Amino acid sequence: MPVFNIFKNSSYYWGFAAYVGYYVNHPLFTPPKYGDIQVGVGLMLFIICELGNLSIHVALRNLRPPGTKVRKIPQPTANPMTWLFYYVSCPNYTYEFGAWIGFTIMTQSIPSLLFALAGFYQMAVWAMGKHRNYIKEFPNYPKKQRKAIIPFLF
Repeated sequence: MPVFNIFKNSSYYWGFAAYVGYYVNHPLFTPPKYGDIQVGVGLMLFIICELGNLSIHVALRNLRPPGTKVRKIPQPTANPMTWLFYYVSCPNYTYEFGAWIGFTIMTQSIPSLLFALAGFYQMAVWAMGKHRNYIKEFPNYPKKQRKAIIPFLF
């Protein structure tokens, strides 16, 4: 990882952590409008998306046989959480964004929404690059069925 990225990533995470932390711990913070139901829905979305993210990372890890440099087209497995591979090239980013939307629902705060949107922008840039590389590297890549990060759209 280039040294510049260490500073960029640290600034992003630490800066937003301070911003969100200040906002949600401020004495004038108002709890979510719909109370425990809203927090529960946001938490469920967060947990489901984090489990999906884990499932995608395990599927990607298992894609390459140990000790080889073989590259394959990422495919869904028997785990339903990996079925996003039918629709997007980078479902780990889709799940990551969904998790932070869940966090935003839980906290009902503009700072957490800004964090999610900034993260989505960066992940979308990465996803578009990976999507282009998959199409270039694999002639039989399912480019008509898959988008980069958002199913059917983008």
